[in-house]
Amino acid sequence: MKICVVGAGAIGGLMGARLAQSGHAVSLIARGPHLRAIQENGLTLTVDQNSEVVRNLTATDDMTELDHQDLVVMSLKAHQIAAVVRQLPNIVGPNTAMVTVQNGIPWWYFQKLGSEYDGRVVESVDPGGVLAKSISPECLIGCIAYPAALISEPGVIYHVEGNRFPIGELDGQFSERVNRVSEVLVDAGFKSPVLEDIRSEIWLKLWGNLSFNPISALTHATLEGICQFPLSRGLAASMMAEAQVIAERLGASFRVSLQKRIEGAEKVGRHKTSMLQDVESGKPLEIDGMLGAVIELADVVNAEVPTLKAIYACVALLNHTLKTENIRLKGQSKAV
Repeated sequence: MKICVVGAGAIGGLMGARLAQSGHAVSLIARGPHLRAIQENGLTLTVDQNSEVVRNLTATDDMTELDHQDLVVMSLKAHQIAAVVRQLPNIVGPNTAMVTVQNGIPWWYFQKLGSEYDGRVVESVDPGGVLAKSISPECLIGCIAYPAALISEPGVIYHVEGNRFPIGELDGQFSERVNRVSEVLVDAGFKSPVLEDIRSEIWLKLWGNLSFNPISALTHATLEGICQFPLSRGLAASMMAEAQVIAERLGASFRVSLQKRIEGAEKVGRHKTSMLQDVESGKPLEIDGMLGAVIELADVVNAEVPTLKAIYACVALLNHTLKTENIRLKGQSKAV
């Protein structure tokens, strides 16, 4: 199978490496020092202090160098996708499936939903509906990434823990193509069940992202630190409770309790969230998909979310400061 990973960062790089190792023709879309390192030395995947260099793949920053793919893994962050939509026709053909791997509420949330909100644009992650207009929902398969990983240095992906990538069609159908994509991911060493209700699983993952990510960015604490400090644990729980009201009013459900979700995050240990990693690297923060969109959906269903709004204001100011001052807030402790 010809597979292109658009956005070969921590999670995209992990998926690309494993898919290449399982025998697929993998191309990676990356940029900067990370791209140059992959082109020169291959992509190194480190797991439990054991490293393996994956060389049987192509790496580029130009999609025009590629042709139509069987599968596209869209693992760019939500705010980065609009910049590449014009190049997507080079790799997305009439039979291409696109698996979307973004944190937070995806731009396609209301597409093929089959409710009173069907077709609504989520402006926070898709201003003006650019993505909704440019990417056909017919090619999309939703995916939630549960693994924790990071780029320890250019060209090197450090896999912290986890291997679950549940997927699902936007309309809940158990199609032949979604089963095939599941098989491909399972063959690459991942757990990838096909779900009938992908949106409920999105909320389950988002429960942690909308709370732990911004709290970690503001405090520089790891998941373990946030969960073991009573005040921040309570803050996360308040944010999650507000989000649960929104999700349930939109028809989603939660298969685990709020406290179980917090306990699961605590067990990950001293892991730096993706947003904290971005703070330390001086990168733009992925706040709209995780928080901005949730607040937007709160307005849709008339839910009160004072805690979410307060934390959003703080982390939005942090993001503004990082961009306007061109700084990075690098901690001294070693990343785990």
